[in-house]
Amino acid sequence: MYPGGNCLGLKSVTWKDRSEAMSPDELVYLGILAATIPVGFLFRYLSPPVKQGASLLLGLSIAIATCHIHTLHSLVTVIGTWIIIKSSWRHAPALSLSWTFLYLLFFRLVTWFGLPPPTPFANAVQLLLTLKMVSLANEVQSFHTEKKKEVSSFAKSPVIGGLSQEPSLYDILSYSYCYIGIMTGPFFRFQTYIDWLRQPSPQALPGWVPCLQRLKLVPVYGALFLAVNSFFPLAYVRTPEFLDENFFFRLVYMIAVFFVFRMRFFAAWCGAEAGCISAGLGCYPEKALSKPGGGPTVNYSPDPASEEKYDFRTIQNIDCYNTDFCVKVRHGMRYWNMTVQWWLHHYIYPNSPFKSYTLRAGWTMFISAYWHGIHAGYYLSFLTIPLCIAAESAMEASVRAKLGPPRAEHLRLDSLVLEDEGLRLHVHGLRAAEGLRHHQLLDVHLLHHARHRRLLHRRWQGAGWEKGREERGEGGEKRGSEGRKCERGKNRLNGGREKNFLGDMRGKLIQDQNTTTFIFLATNFLWENVRVQLD
Repeated sequence: MYPGGNCLGLKSVTWKDRSEAMSPDELVYLGILAATIPVGFLFRYLSPPVKQGASLLLGLSIAIATCHIHTLHSLVTVIGTWIIIKSSWRHAPALSLSWTFLYLLFFRLVTWFGLPPPTPFANAVQLLLTLKMVSLANEVQSFHTEKKKEVSSFAKSPVIGGLSQEPSLYDILSYSYCYIGIMTGPFFRFQTYIDWLRQPSPQALPGWVPCLQRLKLVPVYGALFLAVNSFFPLAYVRTPEFLDENFFFRLVYMIAVFFVFRMRFFAAWCGAEAGCISAGLGCYPEKALSKPGGGPTVNYSPDPASEEKYDFRTIQNIDCYNTDFCVKVRHGMRYWNMTVQWWLHHYIYPNSPFKSYTLRAGWTMFISAYWHGIHAGYYLSFLTIPLCIAAESAMEASVRAKLGPPRAEHLRLDSLVLEDEGLRLHVHGLRAAEGLRHHQLLDVHLLHHARHRRLLHRRWQGAGWEKGREERGEGGEKRGSEGRKCERGKNRLNGGREKNFLGDMRGKLIQDQNTTTFIFLATNFLWENVRVQLD
């Protein structure tokens, strides 16, 4: 099924039928995304009540058409959350989180109870609905808390972007089944939805220009996805033949599969953002300083004397450029799935039972893995990220401490744990089948440790010589000939110190490198034991 070869000695992995490059489910997703963009412009001409009812009707129709009977799962989740909010708004955030996440467990284990397995579309709806219900419970609690403060202090609440009234069941249903992003995201708060309904003049808001701006690279992402996926299909990773390939082949294949993974999500999320932009959802003045997922962070009021500038930061879910070209794992997570990252940062990370940043990050990634699914590969993938961040932070801190403030200011550290490689592990943990091969891909990191050691050494050495040239140049201009003599003496002394410093740093780097290697080998050892038990 996978014949062929090339001048590099790599087998060409291709499908017999190139039409299998996109699955039927992906074609349905594509059709829904493409349809929501022109429909969004029509919604700008509707009044708030009609807009609310039409968006609910359209979203519910999409859910029923794609999820069929499994739409009941999302409906039960919504009704349960509404009961929690009405019963005890004080404890609504914790209760709604417990309710929605426990229902996610039931949702994924329905076959144990003799029920039919949900469709992938039902899973997508359920995932996004879980985020919405937890966020809604927090917003309602904040509304009641601030309302009590207003009554006691006789002052208006300073909360930015808070609710003005408790939502009704109809409001919750219309928010839950709003057609915008019902299966693809991005996540947005209930207040963002209400602001969209109450926009005073939607037709005057920017639409075509930002929409086309967001769509201009989607054909490129789509073409790259189809082209590379036809030669490097993910399905081959699940076959026994893949395990028999040599290390270099698996390394190149992993890079290609992750590239396909990124291109698919780049195209899908940019298309989903365009659907929000066309409808005007998440459009706020630039001075509101909106955050992806959260909305405005400062109070704002329209200025009639000046022309307002608007942005759609609230619904931005991906920063394609920074995702690919940032150098740290921490930053890579920040630019990927940005609205969900905001949700995790505001509702999960602050409530972590741990105080350490690394443990809090681990807890947050554990919740994120559970939200994605219950397969072992999810946890092995997501829990690798805190290890990468911890190793990266420890190395950078030790290096900067050794360099001192003057040199550290002129030093731009490359990521010691390669960001791109760290995130590639997600691809091979998408299902339990990939998870069983996850341990065989960890050794890829060890190749990059040596590369980063050489790059970092050049950074240190280059920064030291550049700083020395600046100091020598300034000294020559200000002190004259006598200053230059003293400077030459200092340079000789600094040269000796620099040699000792570089020697110390080589030893320190080896020590830190061994620490990172130990972390990944420990992870590998842990997975080997888990794999034996699973087998």
